[in-house]
Amino acid sequence: MTDENEENDDEGAWLQLRPVEPLPSQCCGSGCSPCVFDLYHRELARWEAARASKDRSLLNGEEPQSCPSRLSPETFLAFRISAMDRLTEDTYRVRFAVPRNSQLGLRPGQHLILRGKVDDLEIQRAYTPISPANAEGYFEVLIKCYETGLMSRYVKSWSTGDTTFWRGPFGDFFYKPNQHGELLMLASGTGLAPMVPVLQSITDNAEDETFVTLVGCFKTFEGIYLKTFLQEQARFWNVRTFFVLSQENSLEKLPWSYREKTRFGRLAQDLIEELVSSCRRKPFALVCGSAEFTKDMARCLLCAGLAEDSYFLF
Repeated sequence: MTDENEENDDEGAWLQLRPVEPLPSQCCGSGCSPCVFDLYHRELARWEAARASKDRSLLNGEEPQSCPSRLSPETFLAFRISAMDRLTEDTYRVRFAVPRNSQLGLRPGQHLILRGKVDDLEIQRAYTPISPANAEGYFEVLIKCYETGLMSRYVKSWSTGDTTFWRGPFGDFFYKPNQHGELLMLASGTGLAPMVPVLQSITDNAEDETFVTLVGCFKTFEGIYLKTFLQEQARFWNVRTFFVLSQENSLEKLPWSYREKTRFGRLAQDLIEELVSSCRRKPFALVCGSAEFTKDMARCLLCAGLAEDSYFLF
């Protein structure tokens, strides 16, 4: 073989090692840092340096396929599904086992990125664990499935015992006990997820005297997630819960315990102003839901007198 052929073969081998640029579907769109594209450019720079010096030892090894002891924002780790519960027609609560009965290492309200594969297309989506931040040996997430969603197809294929891959944590909200006089939580659908661990961290801490007003927006009473948990939390002296149902119109059809704290229609300016004025202390608002819901709530909060630094949009 000539030197020229050897060089061509060597060049071909390097090109096979070149990182593959992610598809748009592989970005979850949540503004994570590092994003999948950040990781790609980092790997590409490493590959270019290794190729220039003809030193393959500069390349990273392959991604581990078993779960190391620490969660990482850059590397997907394996977690086994230990339980799946169907909460509503289209929403599941899924529990994942954390090895060695250890804690996941998230702050309340932080989220993870799930990697899935459908028809040879890799996809990534963000989900916020609803389990307590100090849960040992497991974490849980709420996942809503959509008829045309690629990740939904992947989730619907799961069975107990399957292995899934996650990276994280991500998220800029860091809760500190007694930092705010009152938290006004505005959640739509699965936007309830980041509120759950924050709320539980407050009620689990006897020294945290933060007031909480949680407003959950759902289509129907049957569609309210985690009813038992929310009812238990509402028994604490510093917690109030309210519900806004967009497709219900009769209080008589609701259990007595929900009638005084349920409104019909949509969460709008008049109710936001009523909630803000009824807060027992100066509120700091947390908002999570669809992009449209988040935008509307931010506008309503500003009109109700809250400053831009008095709310956080998940």
